[in-house]
Amino acid sequence: METAEKENKDVIELATFFIGNALCGMDILMVQEINKLNQMTKVPQAPDYVLGILNLRGQIVTIIDLGKKLGLGKTDSSQDSRNIIVNSPGGHVGLLVNQISDVVSADTERIEMPPANMAGIQGDFFTGVYKTEKNLIGILDIEKVLSSED
Repeated sequence: METAEKENKDVIELATFFIGNALCGMDILMVQEINKLNQMTKVPQAPDYVLGILNLRGQIVTIIDLGKKLGLGKTDSSQDSRNIIVNSPGGHVGLLVNQISDVVSADTERIEMPPANMAGIQGDFFTGVYKTEKNLIGILDIEKVLSSED
């Protein structure tokens, strides 16, 4: 029993998604929901990565193009693109991504420090990199992404 408790403390569940060809992840506890991009209202003079705002069941949600925010270029809207709605201190924020992947159970002991620049992505937005059998997953620091001013 003690071993099982220890294993639970050493594992983090990651919601994974693609931004272009980059596989990224975030702590699943940050995710409120995932939905398709709905009609939104543009915000005048907002930073270029802010796509607009929308009304989600009475809550105003700011939608951010995560590709632009991370320096990977515009996230193209397609049939596969989704909004990941996350809770932040300032309210709910939607992160537009190209495609949702899987939920991955990551052993925290196997998470490595991110390099300063991960394939063109600003490395300071990441807390680590997790290696699976087939992929590398850049683990986003969502609080830093949302608080960073460009």
